Amino acid sequence: MSARPEERIGGWLLGPLAWLLVALISTSLGLLILATALLTPQTFAAMRAQDALWFISCAIAIAMWYYTLWLSIAFFKRRSIVPKHYILWLLISVLLALKTFAFSQVPDQIALRQLVFPLMAAAIIVPYLKRSARVKRTFVNP
Repeated sequence: MSARPEERIGGWLLGPLAWLLVALISTSLGLLILATALLTPQTFAAMRAQDALWFISCAIAIAMWYYTLWLSIAFFKRRSIVPKHYILWLLISVLLALKTFAFSQVPDQIALRQLVFPLMAAAIIVPYLKRSARVKRTFVNP
């Protein structure tokens, strides 16, 4: 029985793929809600009256959406850089959740929920991406 040089995306890799696609959908919806809110003159005037941190938050959300989209496409193309970038993407997600927990004016239960899920995902997915032979056989395209 000979081993195939590259495998299809399947097995436990469907979990990280699902997490990535759900994050892409939720980020897209968040950006859509933000864009519709900023299109109303009253909301835009209220945001301009605030400090410039809302602009930085919008820029970070757009950058994270783009990075998630790029990583999703690379995942489906089975690029060899996906495991490293997926770990980086998880780290950024954890850091953004920590920022929300520490600096946002949202209730602690919501901030904790936003922090727990990326931490759990990182704790489960990172060791799998680093040690799995299937991951090494799947992501082989340059």
